[in-house]
Amino acid sequence: MNSVYDVFKSSRARFGSHDFLHIPASSAQKYHTGAIDYTYDAADDEIAQLVQVYIKAGYGVGHRVGLLLDNRAEFFFHWLALNALGVSIVPLNGEFSIEEMAYVISHSECDLLVSLAEKADLVQAAVAHFQGKIPVIGAESFSAVPCPDKPREDSLVAQDTECAMLYTSGSTGQPKGCILNNDYFIVFGEWYRDVGGLCALRPGQERLLTPLPLVHMNALACSTMGMLMTGGCIIQLDRFHPRSWWQTVGESRATALHYLGVLPAILLNIAEGPYDQAHQVRFGFGAGVNPKHHARFETRFGFPLIEAWAMTESGAGGCIVASHEPRHVGECCFGKLSDKVAIKLIDEAGDEVPEGIPGELLVRATGDDPKRGFFSHYFKNEQATAETWKDNWLHTGDVVRQGPDGSLYFVDRRKNVIRRSGENISALEVETVLSLDPVVDKLAVAPAYDEIRGDEVMACIVLKEGVVPSEDLAREIFDRSMDQLIYYKTPGYIAFVEELPLTASQKLKRGEMKGLCAKLIEAGAAHDLRACKKRRKVSA
Repeated sequence: MNSVYDVFKSSRARFGSHDFLHIPASSAQKYHTGAIDYTYDAADDEIAQLVQVYIKAGYGVGHRVGLLLDNRAEFFFHWLALNALGVSIVPLNGEFSIEEMAYVISHSECDLLVSLAEKADLVQAAVAHFQGKIPVIGAESFSAVPCPDKPREDSLVAQDTECAMLYTSGSTGQPKGCILNNDYFIVFGEWYRDVGGLCALRPGQERLLTPLPLVHMNALACSTMGMLMTGGCIIQLDRFHPRSWWQTVGESRATALHYLGVLPAILLNIAEGPYDQAHQVRFGFGAGVNPKHHARFETRFGFPLIEAWAMTESGAGGCIVASHEPRHVGECCFGKLSDKVAIKLIDEAGDEVPEGIPGELLVRATGDDPKRGFFSHYFKNEQATAETWKDNWLHTGDVVRQGPDGSLYFVDRRKNVIRRSGENISALEVETVLSLDPVVDKLAVAPAYDEIRGDEVMACIVLKEGVVPSEDLAREIFDRSMDQLIYYKTPGYIAFVEELPLTASQKLKRGEMKGLCAKLIEAGAAHDLRACKKRRKVSA
């Protein structure tokens, strides 16, 4: 098989009458009455119609199409239709600000943008923001599209054909475009099919529920490809709904689910109810569960939470998962190595550390190709690609230790990245926005501990001379940041400080910031704005 579409067609041949996609009524209620269901056969019919539209317009290998289709059925249909022709997709986050959306659309060099009707104004405003001329087509009345400006490449769809470009927040400011080829997705499907243990997938029988967004690797590559490769059903929610979660899990007949660390924390805070174990779930797959919550969750809800490690850049080529015992529940353990992954743990000098000592995790695939299953490169960023891939090792920026039995334990992040509710947030990107605020002289952004969300974004700000710090001023700074940043990147805490920890050469001591944030919060010297961080409708 050479493409994601090939994987879909293979499962359709075996499991045509089986469910391919289920969107519960609670997730579809804003645009549809009742639940949405497609078998593999029915989905194939929808995809085939879209293929003809794109073929007629001249789309093929070498083109990119941006998709602002949220977690709806249309996303899957357009992706698979485009993939059949060798067209790459750029999933777009509908909660982005106009500036964030404009950056991704411009940087990715999309040839076409397909949007939900209610988001079309946002997309058009983003295109106008950089004076672009990319056509925007509504998904609801999709019968014809304009021809692309450039011809398609004269090559066949292959495993190394670009499949998608996902944007990841990293340690260097603006999001980076990760190029992912077909093989990246195929390897993910094979990995999930073969991982076994507590995560063993039964062909044609699994129904995997995920509330995670299709703009990220977990939903797009991991859960989707696991189901495509085994003829399972994708249960795709629009987002996480805590109050109706267990009812939806039970009614959808989910046999597995995907989570991020924030989900178990929130669910444990809800009073016990009749749906707690009225389900068929065999396992949950995810990362970042709070050690204090891990065993409590499994006992109360009746299934194991299988912790894993991966990142967009590693794909399944470097994925590690605790799918076999001992899982060391409550110890931030994400399993042992399989025979397909090699690792090194190194100190800051680049030397390997002994067992039990934390070091930066380096990963690669075993075998002839150390990059198989990994991302191809960062688009238009050779330097960042070279810094991430050094000597055929992917440098992850995550600090890990290895126990006597070979189990791996997450310790911390070395990279300047804040991980809030599963979202990677670049501290530098937030600093860039806040530095433009008229009252800010100097600042630093760092993670602050949050029991529910793992990390929270905290800004330590030195005000310009004459500006008086106050709670109202903190809220004003926050409100201005909301105009330029998606809600989860805005500061949940703001502290006004007289100085920042600097080196003799006046560089910020990043390593001291996390401790400083904790002290400021404990002393009551930080303004808590977490309740203000809410999704908002982006107006064009």
